[in-house]
Amino acid sequence: MIIRRMFLGMSAALVGASLLMVADPATSQAEEELKIGFVYVSPVGDAGWTYQHDLSRLELEAQFGDRVSTTIVESVPEGADAERVIRQLAADGHGLIFTTSFGYMNPTIKVARQFPDVTFAHCSGYKRADNVSTYLARFYEGRYLTGVVAGSTTESNVIGYVAAFPIPEVVRGINAFTRGVRSVNPDAEVRVVWISAWYDPGKEREAAETLISQGADVVTQHTDSTAIVQAAQDNGVHAIGYHSDMSRYGEEAHLTASTHVWDNYYVETVNAVLAGEAESTNVWGGLADGMVELSAFGPAVSAETQAIVAERQAAIVSGDLHPFEGPVLDNEGTERVPAGRSITDEELLSMDYYVEGIQGRLPQ
Repeated sequence: MIIRRMFLGMSAALVGASLLMVADPATSQAEEELKIGFVYVSPVGDAGWTYQHDLSRLELEAQFGDRVSTTIVESVPEGADAERVIRQLAADGHGLIFTTSFGYMNPTIKVARQFPDVTFAHCSGYKRADNVSTYLARFYEGRYLTGVVAGSTTESNVIGYVAAFPIPEVVRGINAFTRGVRSVNPDAEVRVVWISAWYDPGKEREAAETLISQGADVVTQHTDSTAIVQAAQDNGVHAIGYHSDMSRYGEEAHLTASTHVWDNYYVETVNAVLAGEAESTNVWGGLADGMVELSAFGPAVSAETQAIVAERQAAIVSGDLHPFEGPVLDNEGTERVPAGRSITDEELLSMDYYVEGIQGRLPQ
């Protein structure tokens, strides 16, 4: 295939956003190819949220060959710029468009109304339409397991968490992580720093170093770059990566990571579009579906801790363990889920409180 890098004149704000078209202009099947667009909130890089989506894009190319061509637009801000990018992809003949950040939800819905023959799939949102599906992973399952690792490793009993925005997806991840921590170490506490950005290596590192200065000897994140892991490595503490295996950025610091795998969802969606059978769906898969995985353990994770994680992972997959099995108390002592039942999906999707073990108050 021939790789061409181009730039769209969508707006001055997108000067830094690149468009990568992968296609063979000489093929006689060009008109029959399904053009697939991907809108990314950060650079692809070699680790993180966008990187994981792009690995699955590459898997599409490998599986479907010249039946598809793919286009990516990187570093697209959430809001008006996203709407322009999504509309341009639809106008350029892309029959399937994946929009991969929460803030792309409303722009996706708006553009989808204008292009009813285009199939859209939005990651992490909750609004759907006849031609708009939603998809997400049960990140909280992996978060719980990494919390077990953090709680078993900490010596200071202070664990730091760098987070992007206080939306339910991020909040339930923090809460699940804390539930894992406290399940093995009820004396540990989690401290959160919010940076109001998905991808900002400078802010991410600054937040991690603030937490380390407050005594955190394990730090983790719900942000996109490797800055937290690098900060941990440089400061002689431990880190748990997110989205991707980030061990290359801190071989001594990295304990493990909760990672995401979108391959099956993307392949199934493309097959449905090619067969003319695309429908509006909502997919929320977890460990049992292969959409959430843990990366390899670092040298600081004991064999005993690894065995506990393996046992609990098997229990989550079998349905014998739920990270939010009651009783669940918030950090002000109010019972949110009573003993004897697990939290519902509806409650998870609207989670707006910190669980017991987290210091501070959740921003509103």
